[in-house]
Amino acid sequence: MMNLDYLLKIVDRQLIQSQNRPLNSTEILIMQGIWQYRTYTQIAIEAGYSPGYFTNVVAPELYQRLSKVIGQRVSKKNCRVLLESYATTQAAPETKPLRQHQAEFPQDVNQDTSPCYPSGSVPLDSFCYLERSSIEKQVYQEIRKPGALIKIKAPREMGKTSLLLRILDYGNRQGYRTVSLNLEQVDQAILSNLNQFLRWLCANTTRLLELEPKLDDYWDEDLGSKISSTLYFQDYLLESINTPLVLALDEVSQIFEHPQTAKDFLALLRSWYEEGKRLPIWQKLRLIVVHSTEIYAPLKLNQSLLNVGLPIQIDEFSQEEVQQLAQRYGLDWADGEEARQLMSVVGGHPALVNLALYHLSRREISLLQLLETAPTASGIYSHHLQRHCATLKKTA
Repeated sequence: MMNLDYLLKIVDRQLIQSQNRPLNSTEILIMQGIWQYRTYTQIAIEAGYSPGYFTNVVAPELYQRLSKVIGQRVSKKNCRVLLESYATTQAAPETKPLRQHQAEFPQDVNQDTSPCYPSGSVPLDSFCYLERSSIEKQVYQEIRKPGALIKIKAPREMGKTSLLLRILDYGNRQGYRTVSLNLEQVDQAILSNLNQFLRWLCANTTRLLELEPKLDDYWDEDLGSKISSTLYFQDYLLESINTPLVLALDEVSQIFEHPQTAKDFLALLRSWYEEGKRLPIWQKLRLIVVHSTEIYAPLKLNQSLLNVGLPIQIDEFSQEEVQQLAQRYGLDWADGEEARQLMSVVGGHPALVNLALYHLSRREISLLQLLETAPTASGIYSHHLQRHCATLKKTA
């Protein structure tokens, strides 16, 4: 399997030689998604873009450019095979320059371990994840408690899902069953209907637990969807497993756009949490609720879970943490001056810091150039700025 970063260098070199621009950040996102066998919708949503933009604009232009580079028609289906084959034919003349380039990096950073383009959640085995020992220790202790409820909130791209991945991994290592559901994947028509949404929740939890679906055996219109879903979890799902169940709900803020559904659902989660105080069967359930702070819920919705469970707020990196992360990228930022300069522009925002360190570690741009172009359309943060600009236009 060919290293994607190495392949991207070859593609960029060919594009520049043919007097075309190199791959931009959205095109790199699609390339990474192809290597991870992901759909355009998954790639776009995680990166904060419209799926239609990736499907109808970015991808067609990318494949057209790649087709010109390698002389064959490239599509999503054959992209990986054709590019790896093309890169193999280019490998011989590229060998010497590649080794010279690698010499610029520390000995422990090579082609196989060099950082991937930072986008979305940070994989479990990535050195780019910076542990917040106080937070990790706290949530790991909490998830072991019977009937636990953990609430994680922060702005977008602050590391919520990356933390969630590590909580789920910890739960798996404890022998717990874990189920993670992302509400961005739910159709709006389902989110707007409480009965359909609770059936979706129960059906997907059942599927991920690899149990036989029995919704119709427990669903009773006379009792209502909240009681039906409660009985389904209590008498079927929790009874069918002999270990705690960690149920993680990511991007819960998606449901805030449907106030009545949100009100009933958050009240239901609180009732499940309260049931754990009196019924042993509900102590098996450990809930994790993750949501962004950009989408504000009315106070009545916040009150549903406001006073229960463990609240976790993810903060920005400190200067010491930025320096530590820079060293992991192979940058010599010992005196803290470079970290201070970067933070004067982006603060300690995890995603923006990682993106800067990625480009700096590849020797693509100097820190001075990065800082000068950061607030412009030609800088590395252009798509981040465009997303916020679009959000402001919507609320204007």
